[in-house]
Amino acid sequence: MKYTTLAILLLVSTMLRGQADTASRQKPELSFFGFVDVFYAYDNNQPGGSARQPFLFNHNRHNEFNVNLALARISLDHPRYRASVAVQTGTYPNDNYAAEPGLLKSIFEAYAGVALSDNRKLWLDVGVLPSHIGFESAISTENPTLTRSLLAENSPYFLTGARLVYQPNDDWLFTALVANGWQRIQRVEGNSLLSFGAQVNYSPGDALTINWSTFIGTDDPDATRRLRYFNNLYGLIEASERLSLTVGFDVGAQQQSRGSSDYDTWLSPIVIGRLALTKQWAMTVRVEYYQDREGVLTTVSNPDIAGGLQATGISVNVDYAPASMILCRLETRWLRSPQRQFITPSGADDDNVVIAASIAVRFER
Repeated sequence: MKYTTLAILLLVSTMLRGQADTASRQKPELSFFGFVDVFYAYDNNQPGGSARQPFLFNHNRHNEFNVNLALARISLDHPRYRASVAVQTGTYPNDNYAAEPGLLKSIFEAYAGVALSDNRKLWLDVGVLPSHIGFESAISTENPTLTRSLLAENSPYFLTGARLVYQPNDDWLFTALVANGWQRIQRVEGNSLLSFGAQVNYSPGDALTINWSTFIGTDDPDATRRLRYFNNLYGLIEASERLSLTVGFDVGAQQQSRGSSDYDTWLSPIVIGRLALTKQWAMTVRVEYYQDREGVLTTVSNPDIAGGLQATGISVNVDYAPASMILCRLETRWLRSPQRQFITPSGADDDNVVIAASIAVRFER
């Protein structure tokens, strides 16, 4: 019995080493992704500057044709490691990466990862990472609407740091992050405190996804450090083959000053409904609200208004996909504020109407 047990242990050990060696000898898979989103937007308020609104970072130009985002990405995938590098240009990186110096504005993502378990359920990734927050990305074709919701525009699209990703099965995904700050590649000058994030994603099937993401950190130097706490919760519901529903809610708080027990808060609920009319046509309706009275994250165009954005929004989006790699979109969006927060040629108004159109093409190989 003793020798039988020893033989079994040796056999299992040999098999495991063989599997590990086999995985290591596998050639990595190389894939390419290209994307370009060309748009035109007309703002009924006819703002004088090139950017329509200071709290928007996508499709944020008035009465001109422009490139919102053009990117090229190369990815490497192997049972033991993975990597991705993507470079970008367009009005989105110009606006959203304004705080980053030089060529850092061109980095859409750049990270490398290693598998910490043989079954690939635990990974460590380090670099410029896509954000774990929210259901919208900078790639417009991945979103239910052409323009980004107010809560997406004013929460991180990316984070720079390290993340642990654990996926025990198809239903659950857990992520823990250490980052340089709130949507930063280069950390704020004078800040020695790293930021932290977490994500819990539950997808029991194709019809339902529930996600909770958090952030704790600061976007200030040490001398004026104000801690920021943020929660993002959303659910994606496939009510039928044609009808889908997205429900989300953001809430955050930031210290009014270093060491203060008083906090400035912001919040944003949203509901999005999408109906596939045919294989090529779809319609989406979005209702949203954003409240940042103290201006923690947002600024408004009217210098006479203190604080940040307060607005209710309604938008209607029509999609046409003539081919699997092409998406044409037309959207009408109306924002209304209790204050005159939207600049016009003669002053400021309490509402804003914009019509935006886009043709986006993606290539994958």
